[in-house]
Amino acid sequence: MKDQFNRTIDYLRISVTDRCDFRCRYCMPENGITKRRHADILTLEEIAEIADAFIDLGISKIRLTGGEPLVRKGIAELCRQLKSNHFLKELALTTNGTLLPQYADILKNSGVDRLNISLDTLREDRFRSITRVGNLRETLKGIEAAERAGFTGTKINTVLIGGFNDDEITDLVGLTRDRDLTVRFIELMPIGEAARWPGTAFMDANVVTERVPELQYLGSDGVAELYRLPGAVGTVGLIRPLSHSFCGACSRIRLTADGMLKPCLHSDLEIPLRGLHGEKLISALKDGICRKPARHYIDRDGVSGTEKRLMSEIGG
Repeated sequence: MKDQFNRTIDYLRISVTDRCDFRCRYCMPENGITKRRHADILTLEEIAEIADAFIDLGISKIRLTGGEPLVRKGIAELCRQLKSNHFLKELALTTNGTLLPQYADILKNSGVDRLNISLDTLREDRFRSITRVGNLRETLKGIEAAERAGFTGTKINTVLIGGFNDDEITDLVGLTRDRDLTVRFIELMPIGEAARWPGTAFMDANVVTERVPELQYLGSDGVAELYRLPGAVGTVGLIRPLSHSFCGACSRIRLTADGMLKPCLHSDLEIPLRGLHGEKLISALKDGICRKPARHYIDRDGVSGTEKRLMSEIGG
């Protein structure tokens, strides 16, 4: 499935809920979000129908996101239903990890292939500060639960924030020495709550290789540049949407929890899918893919084109 710029679109991110048990500062306002009515959120059956239509068009990888997807009732059954489509090659899920001691085995048995776990700091005081309500020990227990359940290649997503966690780079990289983890440093983007943050918060991910010069370049994995410490089990990834645009190779498209197709994270363009079936649904999906822009139009001094939604409403 190609867009108008001849990019292969094979990766769908689905936000199954805009609710979360954290209130991360770059993602949500301090008082949380205005909760949508249950009737305004896609049902699990609607999500599955849209996902199957996308798979028919060539989507081979789906990642479930939120908010926090594990607070959505029926998430395991949705995973099983999605993975029952044999043309889907990979099903992944992004989580803050706190519910993984309860869900890791269930997710593994429901067909989830891989997990992404958010972890911005290894310091309890900072973890509480950035999440407002989170407990670092619970997320660390979640990572351990994922390992016990048999998940391999788990990705630890760390948003790199100047003046907050850039002094922890070496410690975070150290998680990969003896564990099959990929710690991915992601440049903070000026979107949602973070759009109003000072410029000093936005850092070039090159700082990681400057602080840990022994990292060895391995190549790329999708949008991430991969590195490894000598002799380490895991890897380190750099995702640089600001300093090194990867739009020319972007393969993803997004579905919001309320049923809007977003061709680009940083665009206000949204195409309503709810209530569409059969050929009308397929036509809308093709239209959305065709209208995917050539690139995003933000940089470290700019603001994302997505101004109507918070990150928790889009799914990252």
